[in-house]
Amino acid sequence: MALPIEDYAFLGDMKTSALIGSNGDVDWLCLPRFDSGACFAALLGDAGNGRWSMAPAGEHRMSARRYRPDSLVLETEFRSEDGVVRVVDCMPVDAHRTCLIRRVEGVKGRVRMRSEALMRFDYGSIVPWVRKEGRRLHLVAGPDSCYLDSDVEFDVGATDSPVAEFTVAAGESTDFVLIWTPARAAAPEPVDADALIERTDGFWRKWASECTYEGEYRDAVVRSLITLKALTHSPGGGIVAAATTSLPEQLGGVRNWDYRYCWLRDATLTLLTLLESGYTQAAVEWREWLLRAVAGEPAQMRIMYGIEGERRLPELELDWLSGYEGSRPVRTGNEAAQQWQLDVYGEVMDVFHQARDHGIPPQEQAWELQRHLMDFLESHWREPDNGIWEMRGPRRHFTHSKIMAWTAVDRAISGVERFGLEGPAEKWRRLRDDIFEDVCSNGYDPERRAFTQYYGSSALDASLLMASSVGFLPATDERMRGTVDAVQRELCRGGLVERYSMTEATEQVDGLPPGEGVFLPCTFWLVDNLVMQGRVDEGRGIFEHLLSLRNDLGLLAEEYDTDAGRLLGNFPQALSHIALVNSAFELERGRNGPAQRRANSRGG
Repeated sequence: MALPIEDYAFLGDMKTSALIGSNGDVDWLCLPRFDSGACFAALLGDAGNGRWSMAPAGEHRMSARRYRPDSLVLETEFRSEDGVVRVVDCMPVDAHRTCLIRRVEGVKGRVRMRSEALMRFDYGSIVPWVRKEGRRLHLVAGPDSCYLDSDVEFDVGATDSPVAEFTVAAGESTDFVLIWTPARAAAPEPVDADALIERTDGFWRKWASECTYEGEYRDAVVRSLITLKALTHSPGGGIVAAATTSLPEQLGGVRNWDYRYCWLRDATLTLLTLLESGYTQAAVEWREWLLRAVAGEPAQMRIMYGIEGERRLPELELDWLSGYEGSRPVRTGNEAAQQWQLDVYGEVMDVFHQARDHGIPPQEQAWELQRHLMDFLESHWREPDNGIWEMRGPRRHFTHSKIMAWTAVDRAISGVERFGLEGPAEKWRRLRDDIFEDVCSNGYDPERRAFTQYYGSSALDASLLMASSVGFLPATDERMRGTVDAVQRELCRGGLVERYSMTEATEQVDGLPPGEGVFLPCTFWLVDNLVMQGRVDEGRGIFEHLLSLRNDLGLLAEEYDTDAGRLLGNFPQALSHIALVNSAFELERGRNGPAQRRANSRGG
């Protein structure tokens, strides 16, 4: 059975990633890309679906674990009656290979260790052919091939489950290196594990040193930025939403989705996070990825893409996996990629605007693309859509979607007014006014003094907290104050924010049974609103409560179960860490933070 989500550490090399439990087990690793089939999939099933253990052979306990300072090199210490060992794990940032290094270091005494490398390709469904070549194992099936080099020999008597037992004394070390190659490629040369560990540590420390944030939450900000960087696919620049698929939003429930793709809904927040933190080149790469991904016919724009801009992400159910704590189905791909979401047009228009506003040299094709998007939006903004939360019920006139359509038009106007770009600004101003009036007439409930989830509804939706940060209305406007108060009154559990009103009666909206954890990014958006309203101490209190929900390594999932006191959803979640960084800047700079600056960048 998998561990609680918060018991996992995250490793990444900007091509793929792994989750390693506090017990020393690698329970999740996709090779060679984030969205490839997992060769260790115990996270979503059991040990028989693939796992790589590394721990003392006898009775023991995990006594400490940590990342090296400002790094993504993991150190886990185990104590037994015979002594102490340290397991050092890392994934080298190396353009020439994809590998996972595990080093066992003796700290005290002499400790007998046991490692079992149970590899199963294609999410635990395929038993590979195992060949032993001295201290090297070659595991191959179909297109996949892995080589496992080690300083000790594995027993392959049970060929589908190689096991090694060895002893490590104080001052000694034993190395293991797992390398992926295409099945028909030549065998890779052995690597110098010690050199790669130190090079990887140096890479992350150098990258972290470029962070411009120097406030009181620097450790949390740097850990979030390292996580975001590790979720970036290099050299393409796309950033996946999370490292995993199908970690549930409700234990035992069906809200289990594949998040190993790139969402446009996160586009502007991602750009602002990188720019505010001093990572201009990473922001440029994200913008360039975005431009390539959405290029083409505006009507064909997707809400999410594969890491290289792929558009076909067919959703499948893996029925041989029992699911995390029985949460089924386990899915790969995401059917929501085919949905119509009006808000992504606003996100794309805004991300190019914010790039210009922050001094990134304009891309020649960007404005041409934006003009095409505006032509499409003019005749389609009145259509119902699936909304920001990818509702699987009937399309509706979601209020947040209309606000983001307003944002798209507003940023087009700014392009003309502030940057001298060519476009029909007067016509766009009339269109912006029409959308504004439409939203305020149909998406605002004067009796409740709050914006509602969709036109004619009484339900609340936390995505409407974004209305102030995009400049639709000031955070101090009575309609925004009323919306914030309603969210705090009706969508908060334990001071944390749910995404939207969810009851048996609202099942028709999202097409799913009700029930999930509170949504951590939405809670950070609440913090931003409170700061922009001048309620800084209140916002700081919520922010520090959010920080307390991170695991011992500073990582956040998408959601949190307030009753069970544990993380839920895919992990680690990029949007949670993006929102953390932006809120930290908001608290440091007061009303001159990234949310307020984004709001102030609106057109005239």
